[in-house]
Amino acid sequence: MRVLVVEDDPHVARFLQRVLGQAGYSVELARDGAEASDSARLTSYDLLVLDVILPSIDGFEMCRALRERGVTSRVLMVTGQTSISDKIKGLDCGADDYLVKPFDVDELLARVRALLRRPAAAPAVLKVGDLELDPAARRVCRNGRTIPLSTTEYNLLEYLVRNANRVLTRSMILSHVWRHDFEGNDNVLDVYISYLRSKIDKGQAYPLIHTMRGCGYRLGQTAY
Repeated sequence: MRVLVVEDDPHVARFLQRVLGQAGYSVELARDGAEASDSARLTSYDLLVLDVILPSIDGFEMCRALRERGVTSRVLMVTGQTSISDKIKGLDCGADDYLVKPFDVDELLARVRALLRRPAAAPAVLKVGDLELDPAARRVCRNGRTIPLSTTEYNLLEYLVRNANRVLTRSMILSHVWRHDFEGNDNVLDVYISYLRSKIDKGQAYPLIHTMRGCGYRLGQTAY
């Protein structure tokens, strides 16, 4: 089970990483809401352990944004805010459970086990214009027509769709889609963008994949 701990206090973050790691979970850390949002959109985590008070984006806003983007990872909010209104706000934002600091380690682990026993929700279908991407079935349709893609083509398109209308640099795309497998040759990105354009944009009323010269690429209904 993969767990992302989002906590800006390094001592608390390392404590949670150690406790959860000793319980058998694979644990990654994020220091703030912006970093965590990127990680959660691009990696399939079974659980997010999410502090509320974070730099840049607070836990409430981060949770709400992830749910709107179709991220279905279970979310356990861990916070020092004790009011009933804060608990209700956290649950209404999309959290699955809410644990108040200070907490007992055994209770934390019990809540984690309980959350992970729940079946994960089916990922929502992602849409950009007339393009639909179903993460659960790994199926892509445009204008009602199913488009067969290779594994790498699908992974590249999903990254573009999850970051729709955002300019993605070449290094960002290579890092998240190919990781270290491209061996320094970033021409592979141009090749796969060409493949996607021939399948996604060719013959359509308008293109979705746009080149941002000197920077990278962007997927969206309109160019700028």
